[in-house]
Amino acid sequence: MPRQAGGCPVCLTRRVRFLRIAGGRIYWRCRVCQATFLDPSQLPGLDEELKRYLLHENDPDDPRYRNFLSKVSTPLLNRLPPRCVGLDFGCGPGPALAKMLSEAGHDLHLYDPFFAPDPSSLERSYDFITCTEVAEHLHRPAATFASLDKLLRPGGWLAVMTSFQTDDAGFGNWYYRQEPSHVVFYREETFHHLAKQFDWTCEIPAANVALMQKPKGQSAARDRKNQMSPNSTWAQDFRAI
Repeated sequence: MPRQAGGCPVCLTRRVRFLRIAGGRIYWRCRVCQATFLDPSQLPGLDEELKRYLLHENDPDDPRYRNFLSKVSTPLLNRLPPRCVGLDFGCGPGPALAKMLSEAGHDLHLYDPFFAPDPSSLERSYDFITCTEVAEHLHRPAATFASLDKLLRPGGWLAVMTSFQTDDAGFGNWYYRQEPSHVVFYREETFHHLAKQFDWTCEIPAANVALMQKPKGQSAARDRKNQMSPNSTWAQDFRAI
């Protein structure tokens, strides 16, 4: 059995167990939040990550891609009042979701460590933050979610879309696991646990979508270990994309 990894990168507990080796990669399971994560010694470097992202073809005007993103945009828009200010966190080279939400009358800002590295976007506050097909890339998700909590205004929404990990038996052959830049996998229980840590509410309005709301009247949750520096870049501190 491999030597035990450190703590869970999502909830920071040290209660983890060895899950399996798949494709030469070592995976661990958190006993508390049920996240599955790659052994820290095997995390990809920045050059390897960027190489993978440059292969993505996400056209903001592609109707199939927009339909895919509607799984998160539709329930989010149903919960937002008019003219909100939002952040498309990890927008990638083709910020389709930001375009869709802008078309619905909202003011969108972008952040991506490779394709929209604007630090001023991390110095504002937002009514909502979207994080689509990003959470699975995070090397330090606990720090990232703590930082996003600080960017959310009271009553604000965090919308996350990522393929939920549900089948341990098929995990080795799962296409989502086989993507080299995917290093952490979530279940519904993971997001409910995460929301509880930050005193957020959590809904699962569609498959692979979590909508979490910061209570009205609540400022940022208590500081957590490894929180992102306000002046750091995603590549240095979020380690996400």
